[in-house]
Order: sequence, then C-alpha cells, then structure tokens
Amino acid sequence: MTLRVTHAPVNTAGIPWDNVQALRRRGVDARLVVFERYKLHPEADREIRRPRNFVGRQAAQAAALARLLPRTDVFHFYFGLTLVPKRAQFLILRATRRKSVFHFLGSDIRGKPPGELAYARHADARIVGSYDAIRWMPDAEVIPPGVDLAALRPVPPPRDDEPVFVHAPSSRTRKGTDQFVRACVELGVELEIVEGLHHDEARRRYERADVVLDQLNAGWYGMLAIEAMALGKPVVTFLHDDAARRTEAALGTPVPIVRADSKNLVETLRPLAESAAERRRIGAESRAYAEQVHDLDRVADRLLELYARL
Repeated sequence: MTLRVTHAPVNTAGIPWDNVQALRRRGVDARLVVFERYKLHPEADREIRRPRNFVGRQAAQAAALARLLPRTDVFHFYFGLTLVPKRAQFLILRATRRKSVFHFLGSDIRGKPPGELAYARHADARIVGSYDAIRWMPDAEVIPPGVDLAALRPVPPPRDDEPVFVHAPSSRTRKGTDQFVRACVELGVELEIVEGLHHDEARRRYERADVVLDQLNAGWYGMLAIEAMALGKPVVTFLHDDAARRTEAALGTPVPIVRADSKNLVETLRPLAESAAERRRIGAESRAYAEQVHDLDRVADRLLELYARL
C-alpha cells in the first residue's frame, strides 16, 4: 500500500515543498497544503482559503483537515504549526490512528525555554535540521535540509580578480548586514545585497558570486548557505564551535564553512578577497559537502526511515 503523507501548513524557505517533491520521486503519495502561499516560495499543492475572521479561519482549517484525514497516513507539520489548534489536532489524530511529525526549522525553537516547546511531545516524532538546534529539542532526530543537486550545477567562483561577494539577508539586523558592508568597504571588494527577489532570480545572483556571506549571529547556517555550497561557492558564516564539532563527528566530514564573527570578520574575509585559488578550493569542498550532507534524495530516504518507525 502506498504511503500517504501530508506536509503542512507552511512552505518556509521552500523546505516543505522540496521534501514533498523528493518523497514523490520515492513513490510516496505526498502533498503540501498551506495556509497561504508565500511571495518568495509560493509552491504548494493546495492553499486553504481562509476568511479574515477567527471563526471563519478555524472553520476553513477544520474542513481542510476533514478532507485530508481519509487520504493521509502521516501528517508532517512544520514550524510548530498544525492545521487546527494543537489540543484538538492531536486528539483527532489519535482517535483516527494517524501518525504525526513536528519538523522544526531553527528560528521557530531557537532560544525558547522547554516549557514553550512542550507541545512538541504530542507528535510521534520531532525533527531538527542541525546539531545546533538539537539543544532546544534534545529528543529530536537531526535531518539536515536538502537541496535538489541536479538543479544546482556547480558554478565555481568565476573571477580571478575583483571578486564579487553576495549577501542575501532575510533580516539585516539578524544577519549582521551592516558589519558585512563595513568589512567589504575596508577590503575594497564589491558587495551585492540581494533582497526581495523571487527565489529563482536570487539563485541567479548566487551563481554569479565568488563568495557568499550568510550571517553573523544565529550560530548555524541555513538554506542560503546550503544552496551556495551546492553551487560550489565558499560561504562565510558564524558557527557555534560545539555544534560544528558534533556535526563533524556525526557525519564524518569537516564542515567547509569559513567561520567568522564580528571581531575577526575583516581578517577572515581577506584571504577570500585576495586569492582566487583559495576561493575555488573552498568552493570545491563546499560542493562535495553538499553532496554528502544535503542531497535531497538522501533526505527523503531519512524521512522514509523515520515514518517507518512511527
């Protein structure tokens, strides 16, 4: 019997949609149902049309759940959200013998006390995307996000001289944009800031980059860095040392991220600004790491293994 999985109710960073596509390639009857289509990641199989008033929204969400229950074996929820209020959601799933997963993406749990995350215990399993995030959800399974490597051909850093650095902040404050700008001015390198573009156009900007600057505050890398590594670019970001050690021990491979913080940023960027050979060396290591750790088809296999244990 074909496994039936509903992913819901958001498409944050395109991760849910990518997972659904990979599961379909594995023969799973998978779908993504969202509350609303995001501007930058509008992909979904269905958007729940919801009135603006609270009662109307809840009625629309309950009706969507009623339609999905007969065609779903596993509900895979993202960002700590469910289709109906959590208390009702898990009572219904238990009564109908449906399994469930909470898949956390980082900012939805980062820094929150255990009491605020206790609701996650109602699901049959929990997923986080890194060994940095697991400190907030200790019993979760670590499944790093995946990208479609077939759609991301390597484009090694193209320039021998006058490299172009690219930075794509979702929030300038959280990503440390001002510090990146000052460092690039001091080094005399061109910095392109990518904001507000559809994902496909933003990706074209990343392809033209020699170096990608991610963030200086979060402590781990996200989808921008993963896509950049898959494209064969050196990526600069702030990583927590303990999370990096745990990742390397668990995965058996070094993390090729160029690690930086606000105090050492200029000196960290200088070799990348001055040496095309260094940029290409790290870019090649980045692609190899993405193939080992962030291959979307491997992620689908990990998800199937998890579903089988529920």
